[in-house]
Amino acid sequence: MPAKNETLFRVAGYAAGFTLLFILWHVAAVYIVGSILFPPPARVIAKAVELIQDGTLQEQVSISMRRILTGFLCGSAIGIPLGLGIGSFRYVRYLLEPFTEFFRFIPATAMITVAVIWFGIGEGSKIFLIIYTTVFIVTLNTAAGVGAITPNKIRAARSLGANARQVFQFVALPATMPYILTGMRLAMGNSFVTIVAAELIAANAGLGKMIWDARLYMLVDQIFVALLTLGLLGFTTDRLFRWAIFTFAGRFSPVS
Repeated sequence: MPAKNETLFRVAGYAAGFTLLFILWHVAAVYIVGSILFPPPARVIAKAVELIQDGTLQEQVSISMRRILTGFLCGSAIGIPLGLGIGSFRYVRYLLEPFTEFFRFIPATAMITVAVIWFGIGEGSKIFLIIYTTVFIVTLNTAAGVGAITPNKIRAARSLGANARQVFQFVALPATMPYILTGMRLAMGNSFVTIVAAELIAANAGLGKMIWDARLYMLVDQIFVALLTLGLLGFTTDRLFRWAIFTFAGRFSPVS
């Protein structure tokens, strides 16, 4: 199927899927559950428009996304070199693999109390939790990407006169890039979970705090606005990562 037709088919599928979701939502809210505790889409959208007009929603989104992006970029900046080192050098793997395997089984949500004790309820604790969420996922996926490189490709590059830097730049890094981006994609998804949990427990602002405050006053419409916003933000960032993964995979497929 041509690329243009494939794109149109995908967009049409997404549109149909979202339309079906809203229809089922409306039916469940009006005819099954009841619209008091489960507001229909029209009411949630009206509330979203109200929150956008007074600037509340943009403010909460910007706060949460700033925390996510700061911690995510810092965690990726740490995880990528660690993964490259673990995947490339046996002694680095023996030294660091026990740490990554140990800490990755401790979820970030379990570290919320520790983060608050260390950094308080300010920005430091939220960013620390996102870094913690990101670094191990990116590290392990990057290391897996390096390990998946066929040794014959490296030997072929060396036989053509490539030095260590050129082997890394033109063989190892392009072949590993889809794995790195996949790790970052997974880490971004976990970052949304972590930041909402952290803001529910200890925060002065953000989408998690918005959900918590709305729960206290039974503002169900506002809760659904926050949930819908999280879903849309997550869906958008995930599609961007998928596009980047397919772009790199296609661009470097002759090498990787």
